[in-house]
Amino acid sequence: MIVRPRATAELAAAVRRSPVTALLGPRQCGKTTLARAFAASRRAVRFDLESEVDRHRLENPEMTLGALSGLVVLDEIQAMPGLFGVLRVLVDRPGSRTRFLVLGSASPTLVRGASETLAGRVEFVKLTGFDLAETGPRSLDRLWVRGGFPRSFLARTNADSVAWREGFIQTFLQRDIPQLGITLAAPTLRRFWTMLAHYHGHTWNGSVLSRSMGVSDKTVRAWLDTLTGTFMVRQLRPWFANVAKRQVKAPKIYLRDSGLLHALLSIPDRETLFGHPAVAASWEGFALEQALRALRPSEAYYWATHNGAELDLLFMHRGQRFGLEFKLNEAPRATRSMRVALADLDLAHLWVVYPGQVPFTMGPRLSAWPLVAIAELPGNLGSRSRSGR
Repeated sequence: MIVRPRATAELAAAVRRSPVTALLGPRQCGKTTLARAFAASRRAVRFDLESEVDRHRLENPEMTLGALSGLVVLDEIQAMPGLFGVLRVLVDRPGSRTRFLVLGSASPTLVRGASETLAGRVEFVKLTGFDLAETGPRSLDRLWVRGGFPRSFLARTNADSVAWREGFIQTFLQRDIPQLGITLAAPTLRRFWTMLAHYHGHTWNGSVLSRSMGVSDKTVRAWLDTLTGTFMVRQLRPWFANVAKRQVKAPKIYLRDSGLLHALLSIPDRETLFGHPAVAASWEGFALEQALRALRPSEAYYWATHNGAELDLLFMHRGQRFGLEFKLNEAPRATRSMRVALADLDLAHLWVVYPGQVPFTMGPRLSAWPLVAIAELPGNLGSRSRSGR
């Protein structure tokens, strides 16, 4: 079992602060395992809302839940979304000290329902698959190829991992998507998802995709938003700097889990991956996700101009701008694009994240940083501020 201390700490803080904590994430990312471990020492009462027995126990939810104290865990709450209204009544009772931990597969409808019904009473904690801080740097290639879903990463063989991911994709399309009220044929959405895999790391072009799918721009945008809201896709927003250059204003599209990306592209192992045209884009997306998990910026962007200058990741820290570039190169070099980004965006520092082992200086305010040490990068932000240059 892989320990997840950061997620556990976030969960503990949220439960302490808020009467209702919603632990959200894609199916099979480890929510139930984390919640069980968290609740084990707290004498929690747990309900699995996909269980007929537990749903029967909650036929009168206000009476049943109102009689409980301490921590109450409600797993798969999307099966009974009406419980959000009951929780609002219970936590608003004078002197109520009961804490509710609700788990659910992320969906736009679920998040919106919880936010509207429990406004001011709920805190969201989002969980995805394993990251490098949890698996350890020696597992980098395995995590990259298989992705972070626990059963994929921990599978006995690559073949077992591929089989699990294929099953996950089918279940997601045939079961999870219809539960969101989307009446779209699974083969159609899989085709669109596969097309997004080929556009991984590229800017969104709805017109091209809509023509390929034979539907409207509005329709493919709705499909994209559905996959984004269910943690399958990341839309990285563009940064509009006040510079005298034409800038790209469409979001960049990434599949958030590298293992699912490889499954959709029929890439079963490391050897096949390194012979595939998408290897550099795959690395960029994987490194981007690891950096975002390590840095936890409140806002993150990319930047690009129509003249060819670009920056893979732009984020703010204490009022200053920092940048990251992701290069699948054992000996990255400073480029004109990097220098333009440093100057035009007035970056305090730019790091080039690469697959090597040691950090090194590439120029003024420009350094190479190994992905295996990405968890240590947040500690270097202060030393790279303007006052620490």
